[in-house]
Amino acid sequence: MVEYRHYQSGDEKQIVELWNQTLWKDPITSKRFRNLVLLDANFDPEGMRLAFENHKLIGCVYAVRRLLPMFGTDLEPDNGWIPFFFVDKDYQRTGVGAQLMKEAVDFLKEYNRKHVFFSSYAPNYIMPGIDEAAYPQAYQFLQAQGFTKLYSPIAMDRNLVDFKLSDEIKELVKQREEEGYTFTKAEDKDLYEVIQFANVKFNPDWGRAIREGILQGLPMERILVARQGDKVVGFCIYGGYEQVPDRFGPFGVDPEQQGKGLGKILLHLCLQNMKSESLHGAWFLWTGEKTSAGYLYKKTGFTITRTFHVMKRDI
Repeated sequence: MVEYRHYQSGDEKQIVELWNQTLWKDPITSKRFRNLVLLDANFDPEGMRLAFENHKLIGCVYAVRRLLPMFGTDLEPDNGWIPFFFVDKDYQRTGVGAQLMKEAVDFLKEYNRKHVFFSSYAPNYIMPGIDEAAYPQAYQFLQAQGFTKLYSPIAMDRNLVDFKLSDEIKELVKQREEEGYTFTKAEDKDLYEVIQFANVKFNPDWGRAIREGILQGLPMERILVARQGDKVVGFCIYGGYEQVPDRFGPFGVDPEQQGKGLGKILLHLCLQNMKSESLHGAWFLWTGEKTSAGYLYKKTGFTITRTFHVMKRDI
């Protein structure tokens, strides 16, 4: 007989074990589970729905709502997220996953959420969305549960063994410097402005990544800052997420400054810095394939390694 309940202290070992048995392309360690889930300020044990048979964990669906604003006072009161779910292969298509999903959605409904997303949750998303190629049955399950596809971000990788800072980039840097632009490694004096720039121009999760990355030991030289005079107009960072040095991003240029090659400069200088640290690759999880950033990455030698689908269900 299957027992359904929420997370209780001591469940972590079985959760990590079953996670690694089922989510083969996205394994996790106990440390990462602790940092990304248990220590998340938005974690609520009631939202982690578990299924057991004879005290053995056979399924998990995790729902989360925002308890701490990402920026300002916005708690996104209409939204909830399902960052991950998994069911033991022997219990798939038996109704276990459907019951867990119902309980997870009911948890969000209890707090008056109107929409639930898989899995664009920030700050601690495991993956941007469902990887249909890796988990085709999970994608079908989400569709059967009323989720529809919103858009499909891509992950990309770039081997750095053959990377070289070209004469073209060096000349472009020189031209922009003559026009009053600077490209420097971050110092303390840059932090407030860069974090605010990231928050306002792009996404509060980017500002958070910079702030928390530094608090967790991110070296300042892994942040590059572009300025026009005294004004911040762009930045890029690597090693900011989970202290993984070859994970690139976030990275952005003021939309009003686009067309001047500033993004190209920052990206190439950042890759050069990464190679200088003997890193052999650069990768990231999330961009739009047909965005200006996506085209820039492709021109710089990045290739698509995964495609995800961000899904949404109205409650």
